[in-house]
Amino acid sequence: MIIIDTGPLVALFDKDDQYHNICKNSLKLIREPLITNWPVLTETMYLLSFSPVAQDLCLRFIESAGIIVRGGDSQEMPRIRQLMKQYKDLPIDFTDASIIVLAEAEKITSIFTLDHKDFRIYSPKHIKAFRLIPEQK
Repeated sequence: MIIIDTGPLVALFDKDDQYHNICKNSLKLIREPLITNWPVLTETMYLLSFSPVAQDLCLRFIESAGIIVRGGDSQEMPRIRQLMKQYKDLPIDFTDASIIVLAEAEKITSIFTLDHKDFRIYSPKHIKAFRLIPEQK
């Protein structure tokens, strides 16, 4: 499985986004199932709020592509808080911390993200470093 972050979801449905084509081309190469979480979807819907059409297309894509959406629960909060404290100098945001927690819970090693600067630094418990898609942006 590969986690899909906010950046690629927004870029896929905002044709004016500078990363639209690279995300579209990267998505074509992905053969593993995609997974995300509710914080990512919340951020995505907010950033696509300029266009209800783009929001609807994104939600339809998630449904039709069979992207797994995991819900968080309060048991994740201690680890999220720990990560936010550990990376406060970046600073890390709630969504990024929740992605790390999802990766740790599901033993996922790859993230489809545009946030390479931060995800190169984050150190999850189960691996040394994430494999980032696209490999270079």
